[in-house]
Amino acid sequence: MLPYINELSQEEQEKLQEMIRRLFRQTFLLERKYDKKAGRMVADKDFYFADRHMDFLKDYFAAAGICLEQNTELGTIYLTGETTMGERIPKLATIYLLLLKLIYDEQMAAVSSSVNIVTTFGELNGKVGEFRLSRSLSSLTEIKRAFAFLKRYQMVELMDALDELGENTRIIIYPCINLVLMREDVLKLLQSFGEDGDEEGKAEEEDIIGEEDSIDEEAGAEEEIGMDGEVNGDEEDTLEGDKADGNTADDDSTAFGTADSGAAGGNASAGEQPPVL
Repeated sequence: MLPYINELSQEEQEKLQEMIRRLFRQTFLLERKYDKKAGRMVADKDFYFADRHMDFLKDYFAAAGICLEQNTELGTIYLTGETTMGERIPKLATIYLLLLKLIYDEQMAAVSSSVNIVTTFGELNGKVGEFRLSRSLSSLTEIKRAFAFLKRYQMVELMDALDELGENTRIIIYPCINLVLMREDVLKLLQSFGEDGDEEGKAEEEDIIGEEDSIDEEAGAEEEIGMDGEVNGDEEDTLEGDKADGNTADDDSTAFGTADSGAAGGNASAGEQPPVL
């Protein structure tokens, strides 16, 4: 490998080093990507540079137990191998990845003339509801983080500004998504996510019902005390003594209410089990 590098110019050597770092960083290289300024798909010069030095790059990564593959049909160069270090995917990014893969397959099955598929944020959200994958709206920060993650790994590109995110925001799904998971695996994972969401929903409903029952019981107990109307002399003396010491029934009630609400707010959310790229 060293003789090959020495034959290159200084500029090409630096470019090759950057290419290696880029592949480690994002796993995939695309032949064509969307350029917002041009408003169309354009050729990626880095892809052709890597293609020109493919033999050297394959030998370089092979020394680390990593395979460098090229899919000419999909127009992508990518790393594979058990020794590649994956990154944990945020839960929302995992859900988007699975659903975008389904949308990609559906549109490709409709005899698409391109390996790049265009969808909308509204269609993606429709899939989220269809598979019952979210019981509450995600924050804009979570959505931005999810799309930034998928963009870094060359899965998607937003054609419109993310700050103006809406139902009509256009999303390009790159063919790299076809190399991540098989459709059968996607359906299984979506089903497991849906079941987890149902269990979380049932747990939340049980907590709410339990709190309502507790409130009803406390209200019933207060009504019984009010109907008694009188307390005996010893109890009157005790209450008067407590007041003299500065301890009132209101203080105890406030303390109990605080502890009760604190316990009720301590429910842990379900753990994330996203796949790794």
